[in-house]
Amino acid sequence: MNGVLLALTLAMFGAILALAPADGAPAILLALPLSALAGLAIFKFETDRRFLLRLFVSALLVRILVGTLIYLFHWQTFFGGDARTYDFFGYALLRTWEGSKDYQIAVDMFTGGGSSSGWGMLYMVAAIYKIVGRNVLAVQYVNAVLGAATASLAYMISLEIFPNKRVARVCALLSAFFPSLVLWSAQGLKDGPIVFLLVLSMLATLKLGNRFSFKYLTALALALCSLITLRFYVFYIVVLSITVALILGRRRLTTQTLVRQLLIMMVIGMALAYFGVSRYAAQQFDTYGNLRQLQLMRLDASESALSGFGGDVDVSTAEGALSALPLGLSYLILAPFPWQLASLRQAITLPEMIIWWASLPLLVLGLWFTIKHRLREVVPIIVFTTLLTLTYSILQGNVGTAYRQRAQLLVFYFVFVSIGFVLRKEKKAEKAQKARQIKGRQSVGPPWGRDRKINPRPPDKVILTN
Repeated sequence: MNGVLLALTLAMFGAILALAPADGAPAILLALPLSALAGLAIFKFETDRRFLLRLFVSALLVRILVGTLIYLFHWQTFFGGDARTYDFFGYALLRTWEGSKDYQIAVDMFTGGGSSSGWGMLYMVAAIYKIVGRNVLAVQYVNAVLGAATASLAYMISLEIFPNKRVARVCALLSAFFPSLVLWSAQGLKDGPIVFLLVLSMLATLKLGNRFSFKYLTALALALCSLITLRFYVFYIVVLSITVALILGRRRLTTQTLVRQLLIMMVIGMALAYFGVSRYAAQQFDTYGNLRQLQLMRLDASESALSGFGGDVDVSTAEGALSALPLGLSYLILAPFPWQLASLRQAITLPEMIIWWASLPLLVLGLWFTIKHRLREVVPIIVFTTLLTLTYSILQGNVGTAYRQRAQLLVFYFVFVSIGFVLRKEKKAEKAQKARQIKGRQSVGPPWGRDRKINPRPPDKVILTN
């Protein structure tokens, strides 16, 4: 297996250097050390190390392949036109760093002094361009590394909630190879970094809820400071989820745990204050902090493309926002529907949607089981996914946007899907075992006079095994 991955890696890098020599070589040289750092972090994880390393390399190769094809055939506009926006404004920011004042107006127009959503992506792109020059492929490869690393973080989150390798592996495999997660993390878009930061934040929160760690405290502070620059309202939802999780805690409340939780919240608060979150928050609330502005955003989304929906819905009042929930929730979770596949871009989502629709019963089963047996461990994920799902259900008025932003929730949905999947497998295994026992008793005759007893070890339970 290792030899196959090495051969595929060398073949892919050789093809990239042959097909895109100008941008390919710098992009690979930038991605290699980042991949090595991610691999080193995975190697330090003691559980299932070989699986995680192979998964990371495989997920990275898939994303590099998809990203390279998008780059070579100029499919950026078809799959994600925002990549061109970030390329232009990121380059403009780089030029302002170099002293060119002509680009400052364009940068200020985009960032809005910190009140806009996504201005942090400009800094990421500009930093990459500072290292390797203006190179869209390099941005895609950096996102590919983050996307591949997200699958390993998803494994660790699952293992924190349920100490079961099968659950963790299923969640990691879904996070690594689910088509939409691959697509959004293979382009020069902010979706890949956002998902990575969300998963990192949840993992750090779960770890800190169990014991204090400077490593995870630092990771959480950096992730939160980065999130507010990419999608500010997601940042506030994450902060609320973390606060609830730290207040409740994963263990019985004692003086020691209370002091630890308060210390964590104080350090995170000071880090956010140092970063200037209060200033950004004031600007963002002035700009977006009313339902009328949210209605304008939703109306623009529903009317700006052929895939808009709910154009007559008015969320400028609390009653209107509540009335928009059922329709918005159905589109966020289930869209695009088969009758909406009017274009090639929508039609290619059908195979993924069939898999996703089929997994919904497993999601419900896994969610119910987790709440029943691991409520304290899963509180931050429950709060976060619930609030963000409701937020997007109200705000979104476009099928394509709903499909794209569902990717920010998929990894956390997959935690419950994987639990439901393993539960179903164990239930089938138990039925098969009982059938074999009954068949064995019937075939061997009466048990007396025999010294063998059919008593195979029952299959591992989700809440018991390591």
